[in-house]
Amino acid sequence: MTAPEADGPAPSAAPTRGTYDAVIVGGGHNGLVAAAYLARAGRSVLVLERLPHTGGAAVSARPFHGVDARLSRYSYLVSLLPRKIVRELGLRFTVRRRTISSYTPTVRGGRPTGLLIGGGEDRTRSSFASLTGSTREYEQWAEFYALTRRVAERVFPTLTEPLPSRHELRRRIDDESAWRMLFEEPLGRAVEERFADDIVRGVVLTDALIGTFTHAHDPSLLQNRCFLYHVIGNGTGDWDVPVHGMGALTDALADAARTAGAELLTGHEALTVHTDGKAAEVHFRSGGGEGVVGARQVLVGASPQALAALLGEAAQPAAEGAQLKVNMLLRRLPRLRDRTVDPREAFAGTFHIAEGYGALARAYEEAAGGALPTAPPSEIYCHSLTDASILGPDLAAQGFHTLTLFGLHAPARLFEKDNAAVRDRLLAATLEQLDAHLDEPLAECLALDADGRPCIEARSPIDLEEELGLPGGHIFHRDLSFPFQPDEPPVASGRDAWGVGTAHHNVLLCGAGAMRGGGVSGIPGHNAAMAALERVPL
Repeated sequence: MTAPEADGPAPSAAPTRGTYDAVIVGGGHNGLVAAAYLARAGRSVLVLERLPHTGGAAVSARPFHGVDARLSRYSYLVSLLPRKIVRELGLRFTVRRRTISSYTPTVRGGRPTGLLIGGGEDRTRSSFASLTGSTREYEQWAEFYALTRRVAERVFPTLTEPLPSRHELRRRIDDESAWRMLFEEPLGRAVEERFADDIVRGVVLTDALIGTFTHAHDPSLLQNRCFLYHVIGNGTGDWDVPVHGMGALTDALADAARTAGAELLTGHEALTVHTDGKAAEVHFRSGGGEGVVGARQVLVGASPQALAALLGEAAQPAAEGAQLKVNMLLRRLPRLRDRTVDPREAFAGTFHIAEGYGALARAYEEAAGGALPTAPPSEIYCHSLTDASILGPDLAAQGFHTLTLFGLHAPARLFEKDNAAVRDRLLAATLEQLDAHLDEPLAECLALDADGRPCIEARSPIDLEEELGLPGGHIFHRDLSFPFQPDEPPVASGRDAWGVGTAHHNVLLCGAGAMRGGGVSGIPGHNAAMAALERVPL
């Protein structure tokens, strides 16, 4: 599968010096954050990016031939990016709140209906009552998310501080009920104790399953870790729309790094890193041949597996990605069977498909058993309803819209034998679940590209590994971790104050695979820069 290039500058020339204070491997958003912080601190910085553009998975692209729509191709919403980073780096980047949080269509008593969350407290309460027959579920919902909001306000500021111990974070949260629910017991217990309705339970649980192949009662608490990062962003848990698309963020970060003096070289692939703990050499390859550059420190924004390969060390087995990512452009939004909701509201937030609590459990069991889910769960959102700037003026005037679909419980193992065929089958089954709640087939609403082909593209975990180097197609590089010091030091050198250390004093991990990584946050980049400044003062 050939992927159109993301928007951005062409590959650039060569290093201007033989040795740098810091060489950063990978020009994704975390690498760019680290580069900007270090360059602003007076360090000489070189970024080596394998692809012909910076940004990694946080890019915008025009994927449909001859169509002026600039989509956030991989990552697409922002929650975990601290305002602190935006402010300190002087980024010209904004996000916009969605007016609707979510809509979940269903059928009750043979009648199309659904749960709409957003549009004001009264409207949300009324939607809960209409779906469930009382206000009990709404009251439980409000209480539950008031609890997660209090946790978010206490935990989120720690993500850009040295890692607290488990005891320190527990003391900071200062709520034993919340601590037990989120950090000690499988999340499914709290969901089942607090909520009775299957749809309500499912909407809560989805935040524990994004890019994470697990279930409500997983004793490893993988689902809890995923859920935590999805409800603590900037102390609110809100997921906002990046104005002008995700590429606007990484373009702003690249500008900030360059302005501070960092050199950004695209089309330059790091091959090896040799270090004695005090100085390092990075061997790279580009269109002009191979070269070597020296560094006092090396920061790696690639995955832990890529880091091990660079160092010539054994790597841990890759975690498994478990999602289907679909981008679409529509001539118009489809009509809904539930006539009580305007499609412009339903698709403005997160549109949940086949994500009832029972349906999610069945889909997990089927996928874990080696089969595609019979009713694949997914969630959809329309960027252009909140920010039409990603569409060309003609498309916007004609009422075109984008749709982004993120499918759950699609582990990489299901695609290994025949990626293209399985991906197509899963896409068809996923769209069939959506069509069940539409008053017209989605296919009739799809725009056509300049060659007359429907404007729709899908990516499996296998595709993401091939295109972006994500190990196992895992969007977080590896399974998420709780944001406190583990009981056993993760690196041979002992306590790792910022969660970015390796066995080598002058090699740091600044990508999503660092502790407190995952999502579009810049937090690992910030934390690796802070660790670098502490470890090797000027």
